[in-house]
Amino acid sequence: MTELLNKVDTFVLNLFKEKLPNTFIYHNYNHTKRVVKSTKELIENSELNVKEEEVLLLSAWFHDTGYIVKFIGHEEESVIIARRFLEENSVDKETIELVEKCILATKFETTPETKLEKIIKDADTSHLSKKYFEETSELLRQELQLLNIHNYTSGEWLAENVHLFTDKHVYYTNYAAKNWKEGKDNNLSEILEKQTKNVQKLKKEETKARLKAEYKNNNPERSIQSLFRVTLRNHIKLSDIADTKANILLSVNAIIISLALANIIPKLDAVTNKHLLIPTLILVIFSVASIVLSIMSTRPNVTTGEFTKEQVENRDINLLFFGNFHKMPFEQFKWGINEIIKDKDYVYESLMLDLHLLGKVLHRKYMLLRLTYTVFMVGIIASVLSFVVAFYLK
Repeated sequence: MTELLNKVDTFVLNLFKEKLPNTFIYHNYNHTKRVVKSTKELIENSELNVKEEEVLLLSAWFHDTGYIVKFIGHEEESVIIARRFLEENSVDKETIELVEKCILATKFETTPETKLEKIIKDADTSHLSKKYFEETSELLRQELQLLNIHNYTSGEWLAENVHLFTDKHVYYTNYAAKNWKEGKDNNLSEILEKQTKNVQKLKKEETKARLKAEYKNNNPERSIQSLFRVTLRNHIKLSDIADTKANILLSVNAIIISLALANIIPKLDAVTNKHLLIPTLILVIFSVASIVLSIMSTRPNVTTGEFTKEQVENRDINLLFFGNFHKMPFEQFKWGINEIIKDKDYVYESLMLDLHLLGKVLHRKYMLLRLTYTVFMVGIIASVLSFVVAFYLK
């Protein structure tokens, strides 16, 4: 018997090494060895003959070999592999049939009937009572995830284990029911404790998320602050856009004037070029007008940079704009800011005033910018037409 079991051990080890995918991190050779060890423990504490012991150990070695073929229904594949090996090694038919029945008894939903089936069934689930249960349980969870069978969360897996311990699993042999029950109960207690902590953690997270959502929805301050922040930022961007457009027009018209002064005007003294005088003057005049308007749209207004206490108390001054305080001593500026922040309504009123003044500045900029573009467009069209007419009437 020892020689056959050694041969089986080597066969199963090589079989798993060669054909079992790496995703089987639980159902592998190490699990099989644990089942064989538990089987030996049950054999030692049961009244069995040599033939029955051999059947159980052979069943323990072969019971998970079918995983090299498929996950669901692997027991039937294990039976095929065991039968082929045992027949090749001249094992008698009766032993082979008993091994097949024991392997099929390891199906989770199967209720064992014979003494041998009960022993192999208990050995296969002995890990439920062992100290390494947590480790092996996590390996099984990860294996199911790697095989795309089921992706359990930690909470779901704890609930599955509780259901397994309390509703699905029992030990069938007297030895397992007596000696492994304490370990199983300890593992169940640890699972229940973790489940309780997990539920409490989830409740805290849900409560925190709910309160955060309620605060966000019910707190008008955040909405008001966001309103001012976004609106002020948009006004500043619009101001930058206006300045950029004005600079473009300024540059273009400066280039036009430079080209006109360098290439056209010096040649107007010639009699043959007298007809170009008026078109050139139109081009230059409109270009100069565009430059002047561009400068006006970007020119900053000069402010006094000073304020009085009466203005602050009467809320007639915008201290959020540097032009209204840049000449004031720090202590007076500090006093003015403190007056604002003491009153929430004053803070919002100051932001409103700042927004209103920015809007007025933008109105002036875009009005001048629109006029600049109009002058530039009219000037280009008028100068081109005058050049065409001048060449025609030459």
